[in-house]
Amino acid sequence: MGADGVKRLWRATINSWHGLVAATQSEQAFREELVALAIGVPLAFVLTADVGKRFALIGTLVFILIVELLNTAIEKLSDRITLDHDPTLKRIKDMGSAAIFLSLLLTGAVWLWALVERFWPVLG
Repeated sequence: MGADGVKRLWRATINSWHGLVAATQSEQAFREELVALAIGVPLAFVLTADVGKRFALIGTLVFILIVELLNTAIEKLSDRITLDHDPTLKRIKDMGSAAIFLSLLLTGAVWLWALVERFWPVLG
């Protein structure tokens, strides 16, 4: 990677940081999901010693953040295009919301699996 590649990588990193800051400042859902990540990372280490399972637990939380960022970008862009009611834009926003919903379901299923696996012997 040459000097231009390093500069491009640095600018991309700065732009990404700005996006994270903007989402944190403007989106309550993103802040709540950051809290879930902050709680979930140490909890993943308590729930399992298996590195793969920890990766799955933490990875699903990060996945929610990724989908939330994409959904927020879609919503912000849609609002920039028009604030008038537009059925097509509503469907697009609903699809973004559905993506968040599915990422939450996935995360819930993975965490439930880990919790049951960890505590089921205790319950039985």
